[in-house]
Amino acid sequence: MFSTPAPSPSKRDRTRAVIVETALRSFRERGYDATTIRHIATEAGVSVGTTNYHFASKNELVQEFYLQVQHAHRAAAEPELARSRDLRERLAIVFHTGLDQLAPTHEHAPEFLTAAVSPRSSINPLSPESDASLAVVEELFRRAVDDADHKLPHDIAEALPGALVLSHLLLAMYWVYDDSPDQAKTRRLLDKGLGLLAMALPLARLPLLRRPLRELLELIAEARS
Repeated sequence: MFSTPAPSPSKRDRTRAVIVETALRSFRERGYDATTIRHIATEAGVSVGTTNYHFASKNELVQEFYLQVQHAHRAAAEPELARSRDLRERLAIVFHTGLDQLAPTHEHAPEFLTAAVSPRSSINPLSPESDASLAVVEELFRRAVDDADHKLPHDIAEALPGALVLSHLLLAMYWVYDDSPDQAKTRRLLDKGLGLLAMALPLARLPLLRRPLRELLELIAEARS
C-alpha cells in the first residue's frame, strides 16, 4: 500500500521558516539587543513588512528561540533518561541537559534576562506567552519522576515536577551571572542541591512531614501561577 506523500510547504510557510531560522541564528550569535527586525529581514532576504506580517514583534521570535532550546533540551535528555531509573540521576539529567542547551548563549544571556525580567514582558519565562516552552520542561521533569524507581507518596510525586520547573528557572538565573569557567559554580550548586533533595524526599513518607511538604510544593506551584 502506497503512502501519500507529505504536501510541500507553501511559500508562506517557507518564508516564515527562513525568518525564524535567521532570527534564531542572530540571537545566538549577536544576542537580544543587536538583533532587530530590520536586521532579521535583511539577513532573511525579505522586507521588514513581510517580517512584521509573520511576527508582530521581536519578542515573538524570542518565543520561537525558547521553543527551539527546549526542544533541543528534550532531544538531549530523552536518551539519557532511558538509561536510568534512579530518581536523583534522572533529575540530574534533566537539569544538566537543560544547562547544556543554554551554554552557547551564555555571552548574551544577561541581555535576554534584562528584557524578560519585567512581569509584563511577553518573554518573561512565567508569562502566558512562554507556556509552550515551559510545558516542555515540566513534561521532562514529570517523566523523570513518574518513570523512576521511588516510593514517594502519590500526591508528593504529582506535585514535584511543577516545583522543579521553578527550581530550573532559578538555576538558570544564577547561571546567567556565573562567570566561573564553563559555569562550574552552577553545576556544583545543582549537584549539591540534588544531593540534599535526595536525602529529604524519603522523609515525605513520614506522616508528620508529608503534609507540610505537600503544602510547600503547592505554595511553589501557586507562586508560578
